[in-house]
Amino acid sequence: MDYKPSGVCSQLIRVDVDGDIIKNVEFVGGCAGNTQGIASLVKGMNVHDAISRIEGITCGFKSTSCPDQLAQALKKAIAE
Repeated sequence: MDYKPSGVCSQLIRVDVDGDIIKNVEFVGGCAGNTQGIASLVKGMNVHDAISRIEGITCGFKSTSCPDQLAQALKKAIAE
Protein backbone atom coordinates (compact mmCIF):
# COMPACT_ATOMS: atom_id res chain seq x y z
CA MET A 1 0.00 0.00 0.00
CA ASP A 2 1.21 3.52 -0.77
CA TYR A 3 0.58 6.26 1.79
CA LYS A 4 1.05 9.99 1.16
CA PRO A 5 2.37 11.47 4.43
CA SER A 6 1.69 15.05 5.47
CA GLY A 7 3.74 17.50 7.49
CA VAL A 8 7.07 15.71 6.92
CA CYS A 9 9.88 15.68 4.37
CA SER A 10 9.05 12.19 3.07
CA GLN A 11 6.85 12.24 -0.01
CA LEU A 12 5.60 8.64 0.09
CA ILE A 13 5.60 5.63 2.40
CA ARG A 14 5.22 2.16 0.90
CA VAL A 15 3.98 -0.42 3.41
CA ASP A 16 3.63 -4.19 2.96
CA VAL A 17 1.68 -5.87 5.78
CA ASP A 18 0.75 -9.56 5.93
CA GLY A 19 -1.88 -10.11 8.60
CA ASP A 20 -0.45 -8.39 11.69
CA ILE A 21 3.19 -8.53 10.56
CA ILE A 22 5.08 -5.75 8.79
CA LYS A 23 6.86 -7.32 5.82
CA ASN A 24 8.47 -4.22 4.33
CA VAL A 25 8.53 -0.43 4.62
CA GLU A 26 10.05 2.00 2.14
CA PHE A 27 10.19 5.78 2.48
CA VAL A 28 10.56 8.01 -0.59
CA GLY A 29 12.30 11.22 0.41
CA GLY A 30 13.09 12.40 3.90
CA CYS A 31 16.26 11.85 5.93
CA ALA A 32 17.67 8.73 4.30
CA GLY A 33 19.49 7.34 7.33
CA ASN A 34 16.59 7.88 9.70
CA THR A 35 13.91 6.53 7.36
CA GLN A 36 16.00 3.48 6.43
CA GLY A 37 16.64 2.88 10.12
CA ILE A 38 12.99 3.01 11.16
CA ALA A 39 12.00 0.84 8.17
CA SER A 40 14.58 -1.77 9.19
CA LEU A 41 13.56 -1.69 12.85
CA VAL A 42 9.86 -2.31 12.21
CA LYS A 43 10.34 -5.04 9.58
CA GLY A 44 9.00 -8.30 11.02
CA MET A 45 7.30 -6.49 13.91
CA ASN A 46 3.65 -6.82 14.87
CA VAL A 47 1.73 -3.88 13.40
CA HIS A 48 0.02 -2.99 16.68
CA ASP A 49 3.32 -3.04 18.61
CA ALA A 50 4.95 -0.78 16.02
CA ILE A 51 2.05 1.68 16.09
CA SER A 52 2.12 1.90 19.89
CA ARG A 53 5.87 2.61 19.86
CA ILE A 54 6.07 5.21 17.08
CA GLU A 55 2.73 7.02 17.07
CA GLY A 56 2.95 10.55 18.43
CA ILE A 57 6.69 11.04 17.85
CA THR A 58 7.42 14.59 16.69
CA CYS A 59 10.27 16.03 14.63
CA GLY A 60 11.69 19.32 15.86
CA PHE A 61 8.98 21.96 15.77
CA LYS A 62 6.63 19.81 13.68
CA SER A 63 3.59 18.14 15.23
CA THR A 64 4.40 14.87 13.45
CA SER A 65 7.40 12.92 12.15
CA CYS A 66 8.22 10.18 9.65
CA PRO A 67 7.74 7.51 12.35
CA ASP A 68 4.39 9.05 13.33
CA GLN A 69 3.33 9.13 9.68
CA LEU A 70 4.38 5.49 9.37
CA ALA A 71 2.05 4.72 12.28
CA GLN A 72 -0.77 6.42 10.36
CA ALA A 73 0.10 4.40 7.25
CA LEU A 74 0.06 1.17 9.27
CA LYS A 75 -3.35 2.05 10.73
CA LYS A 76 -4.66 2.56 7.21
CA ALA A 77 -3.08 -0.69 6.00
CA ILE A 78 -4.75 -2.81 8.69
CA ALA A 79 -8.10 -1.08 8.15
CA GLU A 80 -8.13 -2.05 4.46
